[in-house]
Amino acid sequence: MPREVDPKRTRKAMRRLRKLADAKSAETPPEFSGWEDEFIQEVGARLERYGSAFANLTKGRAEEALSVLQAAKLRELEAKAKGKAPRGLSRRKPAERKE
Repeated sequence: MPREVDPKRTRKAMRRLRKLADAKSAETPPEFSGWEDEFIQEVGARLERYGSAFANLTKGRAEEALSVLQAAKLRELEAKAKGKAPRGLSRRKPAERKE
């Protein structure tokens, strides 16, 4: 049984997925892996059918259309489509000690 998800958030997620699909049909398409193509298609199908792409509420907020990890992966794919280098993991600089 689908839960109530804010329709604006569902539309926003669908718009972001559509932009990725349009980027694949551009003159110089980004090179998505097979897994990434499948991710885009399956998340889009779940959003259309249920209004949300995840069911386990421990993975994200109930009113959101995408889980926290799905949203992070979508941001990575958007950056890849724009041609930006992957960010990877970063470390915080240690706090300076006053002596």
